Amino acid sequence: MNPALERIRTAKAQGRKIAALTAYDYPTAKLVDESGIDLILVGDSLGMVVLGLPDTVEVTMDDMLHHTRAAARGVERALLVADLPARSYENPADAVRNARRLVEAGAHAVKLEGGVRAQAQIAAITAADIPLLAHIGMLPQSVREEGGYKIKGRSEEGARALLADARAVEAAGAFGVVIELATPAAARDITAALAIPTIGIGAGTACDGQILVLHDLVGLFPWFRPKFVTAQAEVGAEIRAAAASYIAQVRGETPRPDGRVDGT
Repeated sequence: MNPALERIRTAKAQGRKIAALTAYDYPTAKLVDESGIDLILVGDSLGMVVLGLPDTVEVTMDDMLHHTRAAARGVERALLVADLPARSYENPADAVRNARRLVEAGAHAVKLEGGVRAQAQIAAITAADIPLLAHIGMLPQSVREEGGYKIKGRSEEGARALLADARAVEAAGAFGVVIELATPAAARDITAALAIPTIGIGAGTACDGQILVLHDLVGLFPWFRPKFVTAQAEVGAEIRAAAASYIAQVRGETPRPDGRVDGT
């Protein structure tokens, strides 16, 4: 078994929290890997923070393969997981075929969205000996159908549905499950009910681990930041300032307080 996968599989029993971040290219993946992170996700969130798309829905398999190959070149220690994009796992056969393509591109494991409705696809992928990380709660690939990013598990019925999804992915063979934008109470109950680890994002602190989009964590996408994120750096502002300083040097001008130079 991949040592990184084994560390994640055993983390819950050992009471060790799992730290995960996204990365989409070689230098970023290498830097994050060198930090000692447990899991790196080549997420379809690249659609927004790298490709400038409004959501993840239009991200393609070619996009995911391209970025997975790049990130894989920088990872030596962490578990590298790649997202199966929208419409790439509509049936078990497609799910296995595309999961294999991501593994061939360098991923150690794959992730897909859905609980009960994706149980057959998860079972097929894990039966093919491909490790799978599940994803329940708010599902970004379904954002258009749902009319936005909505917190899950607020009602008793919603919390029961989330728990059913969690149990379904565990039964299908997932080694862990991401819980996105669920109430802290629902995420806590799921975490207590499962033997596999839960990794939260905007779902409170009771999960067995946490994952964030790196661009949110370091302020590299300053035009939007989720409410649940506390940035640890402001890289976007630093890049803007560095570019403005360079422009000023080239032109012999002085940068303005807004980071621009006269004449721009």
